[in-house]
Amino acid sequence: MGRRVVALASEDTEFQIVAAIDHAGNPLLGQDAGAVAGFAPIGVSLASDWPEEVDVVIDFSLPEALNHCIETCVEASTPLVVATTGLSDEQKTKLQAAATLIPIVWAPSMSLAVNLTMKLAEQVADTLGDVQGGLDVEIIERHHRFKADAPSGTALKFGELIGKKLSDETLHVHGREGHTGERTRNEIGYHAVRVGDNPGEHTIVFGMLGEKIELNVAASNRDCYAAGALAAAKWLQGRPKGLYNMFDVLGLES
Repeated sequence: MGRRVVALASEDTEFQIVAAIDHAGNPLLGQDAGAVAGFAPIGVSLASDWPEEVDVVIDFSLPEALNHCIETCVEASTPLVVATTGLSDEQKTKLQAAATLIPIVWAPSMSLAVNLTMKLAEQVADTLGDVQGGLDVEIIERHHRFKADAPSGTALKFGELIGKKLSDETLHVHGREGHTGERTRNEIGYHAVRVGDNPGEHTIVFGMLGEKIELNVAASNRDCYAAGALAAAKWLQGRPKGLYNMFDVLGLES
């Protein structure tokens, strides 16, 4: 993802890349970040040291790297876009605390299409939550075989948003096995599929007696996530301190 952010930012005249940061053990340190990204050289070397002055930081790394990123941005009063998933509750609390000091955009998915689909899912749940016979919600997510967390942060966010529209007693059920008995009326089911190099696909099924609605959003490559992160970075400029999400970036009601 870092390579795609570098590649797309290099093509956007509104950006000037001043640093490309990775862990100290990366054997590619010292090489031109543009060349590492498969793009033309940009005159910025991949490094583990942070620059002194930047306008915004995009973190697309791993949970293990995020704490240092947050601390560095707070110390320098630098706006931050967090696109890293699989965060612990402690890290989420740390992000919320940091947002009282700097502006932060944090979302489980940077994809503009995913976030629009989340808004549609909210509307379906809000409209049909009390439909006669009940509404069954199942979320199926597909990702590449290398993904470390399951279900995806995006799938969990879909479930969170839908659950808020349904009931305070919504149950979140992960997979099914054995003689499970009849499906309860107040559950949201999650199913994680790991196949090949799938960059990300989510299907939300709203089942009723006699009909159903399926919302499907799928990425064909990772550029949609990089483009969304760059859009968030632009939007953050001049914003007051606070915790924002992609609904804010898109101008959608949260």
